[in-house]
Amino acid sequence: MEWSDDAIVLSVKPHGETAAILEALTKEHGRHLGLVHGGASRKSKSALRPGNTLRVVWRARLNEHLGSFAIEPARMRAGEMMEHRAALAGLNAFSSVAGAVLPEREPHGSVYDAGEVLLAAMPGHGIAEWGPLYVRWEAGLLDELGFGLDLTRCAATGSSDDLIYVSPRSGRAVSREAGAPYAGRMLKLPPFLLGTQNAAPSLADVSAGLKLTAHFLLERVLAPHGKELPPARLRLETLAERESG
Repeated sequence: MEWSDDAIVLSVKPHGETAAILEALTKEHGRHLGLVHGGASRKSKSALRPGNTLRVVWRARLNEHLGSFAIEPARMRAGEMMEHRAALAGLNAFSSVAGAVLPEREPHGSVYDAGEVLLAAMPGHGIAEWGPLYVRWEAGLLDELGFGLDLTRCAATGSSDDLIYVSPRSGRAVSREAGAPYAGRMLKLPPFLLGTQNAAPSLADVSAGLKLTAHFLLERVLAPHGKELPPARLRLETLAERESG
């Protein structure tokens, strides 16, 4: 068995004295693991940092085997991201969420493509700049996994006007008037997820978006399998909330 693909590094674990096990998000083969011979070397370590994009070749005798990766650096962005607190928080959240919710070896090309756009936007920028992209990435992740949010019309009235809430139970949008009696139990719907906002999203919008997608990732994807939101994802949400004031 052999295939080649583009891959974003999610995590790396030492294996023996000289090798490493790479967990990567690939474009055509989903979240995939493989052994990297010589992965503990200085040259390989620099390439095997989370957030970098590699060109990989996976080989195994049988498809169900762990197999091995031959790697070639493609986009080396991890070093720059580690120099900025916000970018590092975003990278850690991205890597941990992808590793926690994506089934192994199940292709999700749109999740990979959106991830490339998101990671390219992070170096040197704060949450205000790339936060909306991150929230959209998680919303797309929910959609890919079959738990997409319905933000087109109000769940109660059918109207597409003045949508400012999301029902925490149904994942459907709710208008200001229909949701008013239950406002304390509703999730806020940031305008940038509707595509109707002309001004740049605020940090408060980003914070609301992170709370929204976190709720459904936990309730619909993770909790049914006995999992919690990764600590790195919780830290990103806390950082966004603190910066939004």
